[in-house]
Amino acid sequence: MKGYVLGLLTLVFWASDVWSAPWESLIEVRTEHHLQDVVALRHWFHANPELGNREFNTSARIAQELKDLGFDDVKEGIAHTGVVGMLRGGRPGPTVALRADMDALPVKEKTGLPFASTVTTLWGGVETGVMHACGHDAHMAILLGVARVLSDMRAEIPGTVMFVFQPAEEGPPLDEEGGAELMLKEGIFRGADRPGAVFGLHVFPGPTGSIMYRPNGFMAASDYLELEVEGVQTHGSMPWGGVDPIAAAAQVVNSLQTVVSRQMDISKAPAVVTIGTIAGGNRGNIISDRVLMTGTIRTLDPQMQTEIHERVRNTATAAAATMNATAKVTIDVGYPVTVNDPKLTQEMSQVLNWASDGAASIVPPVMGAEDFSYLAMEVPGLFFALGVLPDPGDDRVVGVNHSPYFFVNDRALPVGIRALSGLALNWLQSNVE
Repeated sequence: MKGYVLGLLTLVFWASDVWSAPWESLIEVRTEHHLQDVVALRHWFHANPELGNREFNTSARIAQELKDLGFDDVKEGIAHTGVVGMLRGGRPGPTVALRADMDALPVKEKTGLPFASTVTTLWGGVETGVMHACGHDAHMAILLGVARVLSDMRAEIPGTVMFVFQPAEEGPPLDEEGGAELMLKEGIFRGADRPGAVFGLHVFPGPTGSIMYRPNGFMAASDYLELEVEGVQTHGSMPWGGVDPIAAAAQVVNSLQTVVSRQMDISKAPAVVTIGTIAGGNRGNIISDRVLMTGTIRTLDPQMQTEIHERVRNTATAAAATMNATAKVTIDVGYPVTVNDPKLTQEMSQVLNWASDGAASIVPPVMGAEDFSYLAMEVPGLFFALGVLPDPGDDRVVGVNHSPYFFVNDRALPVGIRALSGLALNWLQSNVE
């Protein structure tokens, strides 16, 4: 009887050229049908995390899942460990891409979950835990859920769905390339299968099942900042005999806080300059000759990004000079701003609202960064956030992304599946020539 109902829904669904209730019904039925498997996949990914460019077991599992679903092409080893699978529909049409990231973080898990990670690794020469502390386990499981849902409907799909499983979103190991940028370099968006749009999501601590998005700049550009303050080494009892780079570094740190708060028009767009590490000296009675600091610069406006880089350099060197020290400033440009195509976002907002049962909303920009930005620079993109907080009454300790207490509520997974499935189908049907 269920098969008959599904077949009837399919016929009704594809008889329409617009987003309609039968589309929704079919996706909902298939999502519920596959949900148990999706949850099991999420727990497996969570218990078996791997760092960027080292997602060997993760990518092997994903590739096998896609092959078992009968995908036409499953390419492995892209950008080291990436996987791209092509689901070709039974009707002619364009190509749309869906993306999920795969890598975990060097974080020792403290959630106490029965499927918590016990994996350890050497990071910076120190043994540490490995954890899906940013929810990439959920992203992979959701996208494999979408693969299941759309595979059930493939005979009527007007076009092709490209499933992109990307390594190293958190950044590749030192002296390696990786992530979305490398996948593009290796040609995933070139040729006959070049997609006309790309969609992706990220889980965040928000009400479970809610969806948050924003047209235009949604997530910030992220640039790496390194400052080397050089002085003159001397005995700690005779500071006048040298130049103290630690005191100079303190002046630099304080002065850098004025770049955003006093030198930039933040009514135009928010920005952040943060110093995250300071290292200098090796003995309490020695004034060292240098201090090394690292940090991050986050911006949402390209013009402001360029201006802040210049002001950081000028401010740091001037502050150090007041103490007779020198400052060498190095800025490595990282991920660009994640921009949601405004036209695409407007067109697809109804899908997000349906998938979340009316809990979709436009939110202020997020100062975190995402290399989905590279994909959205190549073709029109839409990236959104999915809330995954515990249910009301669940008093467990929960942290933000990258915390050892980061938590994903499995009840949010079907919302993500419905959203990405609906976005892909609606875009394909809307763009059939």
